[in-house]
Amino acid sequence: MVSRSTNNEQLQKTHNKQQTTNNEQQIYMALFITLDNVYKHYNVDTVEKTDGIIVYHQYGNVIGSYTKNSRLFEGLLLGFVLKGTMTTQIHFSDYEVQAGDIAVVPPQVMIETKALSEDAEVLSIGLSLDFISTFPVLRELVMKDQIRWQPLVRLKDEDFSLQVELLQLVEKVYHRKEGSSKTEMLRHLVMVLMNLVLEYYEDKPIHAIQTKNRTHEIIDAFYSLVSTYAHTHRDVQFYADKLHLSSQYLSTFLKQNTGKSTLQWIDHILVLHAKTLLKSTSLTIKEISHELSFADTSVFCRYFKRNTGVSPKVFREEA
Repeated sequence: MVSRSTNNEQLQKTHNKQQTTNNEQQIYMALFITLDNVYKHYNVDTVEKTDGIIVYHQYGNVIGSYTKNSRLFEGLLLGFVLKGTMTTQIHFSDYEVQAGDIAVVPPQVMIETKALSEDAEVLSIGLSLDFISTFPVLRELVMKDQIRWQPLVRLKDEDFSLQVELLQLVEKVYHRKEGSSKTEMLRHLVMVLMNLVLEYYEDKPIHAIQTKNRTHEIIDAFYSLVSTYAHTHRDVQFYADKLHLSSQYLSTFLKQNTGKSTLQWIDHILVLHAKTLLKSTSLTIKEISHELSFADTSVFCRYFKRNTGVSPKVFREEA
């Protein structure tokens, strides 16, 4: 029987030292983007700030319109290439994104815009975790392995004109002066777009990823495990045992390659699950606490507030 330490040594030897160095540099240079700081990084007018949604343009011929830093966005990011081409790296793989393509980037996945053609125009829509938690179908989408490895979407010809019209409407409403119904209108328009994307993934077969290496395999296996077990297993050792790694190695590996440690990922998935139940079900907070395997309601409430800054009751009551 091979010991866990032997497995760790063999695993570490499979990683090229230069690749590890590159990964470490990529993480240290990465920008963590939230809906609060995106205005600072992308020169977006804060007057247009809308709860849970950000809309902004990037142009290939405008200096400062985009940065080459690796980025981790806290929520779901959609990049609609309106003109030209964009060369990007999403979750360790390089893509040439053409006009008409949509890049779908799930939360906390590394993305780097390497180049935009001179005539490129990209419209990006970012959705916060709170927005995602309001719609269970979005939570299911962001948890799928498929969109990490097949992030490019091209809608059917008959849906393309609808996509163009919807994007124009989204921009018009987003730039509209603040009103009581602005956020609600944006949410409905964005969800129509998202349903077009969902239809695409439902119709598209899941192909084996030919370029996966050991790094990709570990990350995918961990994502699958944490998505399934975060609500019942919050101990790091559980995931390390499942992956036949030491808990220290797993946390260091995840931190270097995804920007989050094992425990941070467990908290991230569990909080997203809790937010979804609070926003989209009529379960009581006590029932949700039980659903998520907390010893009692007070423990759950303290945990939720520590990770979000608000209590479950306040979060549920917020618009």
